[in-house]
Amino acid sequence: MLVNSIVSTTDLIRFLPEIILTLMGTFLMVMDPILNRRSSDAFGHLSLVALIAALGGSVYAYTEAGSAFGGMLVVDGFATFFRVLVIVVGILTVLSSYRFLECQDAETSEYHALLLFSIAGQCLMAASNDLIMVFIGLEISSIASYVLVGYLRDDKRANEAALKYFLLGSFATAFFLYGVALIYGTTGSINLSAVRGILSGQDAPEVVFIGLAAALMFVGLGFKVSASPFQIWAPDVYQGAPTPVTAFLSTGPKAAAFAVFLRIFMTAFEPISNTWQPLVWISALLSMTIGNFAALLQSNVKRMLAYSSIAHAGYVMVALTARSEIGTSAAMFYLAAYAFMNIGAFAVVSHLSGKGERYQNVDDFAGLAQKQPLTAAMLTIFMLSLIGVPLTGGFFGKFYIFKAALESHLVWLTVLGLLNSAVAAYYYLRILVMMYMHEPSKASSELEPLPLGLGTALIVPAVATLFLGIFPSWVLDFAGKSAALVK
Repeated sequence: MLVNSIVSTTDLIRFLPEIILTLMGTFLMVMDPILNRRSSDAFGHLSLVALIAALGGSVYAYTEAGSAFGGMLVVDGFATFFRVLVIVVGILTVLSSYRFLECQDAETSEYHALLLFSIAGQCLMAASNDLIMVFIGLEISSIASYVLVGYLRDDKRANEAALKYFLLGSFATAFFLYGVALIYGTTGSINLSAVRGILSGQDAPEVVFIGLAAALMFVGLGFKVSASPFQIWAPDVYQGAPTPVTAFLSTGPKAAAFAVFLRIFMTAFEPISNTWQPLVWISALLSMTIGNFAALLQSNVKRMLAYSSIAHAGYVMVALTARSEIGTSAAMFYLAAYAFMNIGAFAVVSHLSGKGERYQNVDDFAGLAQKQPLTAAMLTIFMLSLIGVPLTGGFFGKFYIFKAALESHLVWLTVLGLLNSAVAAYYYLRILVMMYMHEPSKASSELEPLPLGLGTALIVPAVATLFLGIFPSWVLDFAGKSAALVK
């Protein structure tokens, strides 16, 4: 009876996706020594079952929308949007990992368990309305991600990437925690809604202390989304990590971190938005500029996409700078479009790279259209969407972001963002030229037929990218209604 009075059935329903993912992740780790099989597709199948169940759990939890566990969690349209997004990213990651794990002769149970734990942390981040819960979700996701980056233990590049990611990630987390401590010390609360109420009142603490707390938390979250000037880890980690893990890192954790970014700054720190807006403005411009111009110089595709990811984080920061419901909904739409086009692009890189991930240079994509026209066509859709060509999700994502910026009178940031988008077209089109206008390379000539799982992980994002470009209102309407709740 005591337990029932503390934790209600409704609380458990609103926490259902995290429960499913955590239980299945634990089950996979328990089953590993029992099955005693180094590589088995069964673990991937179980992982897919858990993710699909968690997806259903997220939708079901939305029917019981409201706060849970004393207001520490809140299930609303905003939380559900990001829960569904990171779970779908997880499903696509699992599908693209079957052949990769087999090709690299890697163990599968731990890989899928870590993936589920990381996604559980991201779901928790999206639904958190309490800074301690944000931290717990952030660390659950991050610790699993650190291990996934170095999962190929015999690969020195992966070991180096994991060490860099862990050390810099821990350092960034310390900044975030100092910010949380400062917020609690000045306001006496860590609940986002309560903090907003205190900062809006007549007895609000000194702006200098709250501004310092916001700046410290900005450092921690800026690292997680690879926004400048905290982006230095991204190229090395993305290049060294196993390619499906890189695809996952660039989409799922980034979307969850931006969900936290939006929820904290548009809720708790909204009353002092004039204080943090210039900081976000500068970060957005630096991210777009550094990311795009550095990508021009890269010959390794994973490294190029890493710098591209920094630039795209800058575009989302433009939406945050707008400080409006339209900006929040534009950021949500863009993160969904970016997740599909980026995870699809990395899936093609994973398919082409082969055993030991030998083929990752731009030149290795030469002649791909002759050898595997379908794969080349899918990559073309993703590249055009990353550029922002009409009829793709990337186009409408950028359109709505810059529209929100203009409505908030951020004219210069909009102009500079558009110029950056033009610069980005060069390095994306370079891959298309290689695929369609050059003779087949050794990598494309030795390419195996597209397996079912990986083919699904390409077709689904390609269809989603086109769907978001042709029927954007379906997602944008829900994002607009959800953005109104972030206050």
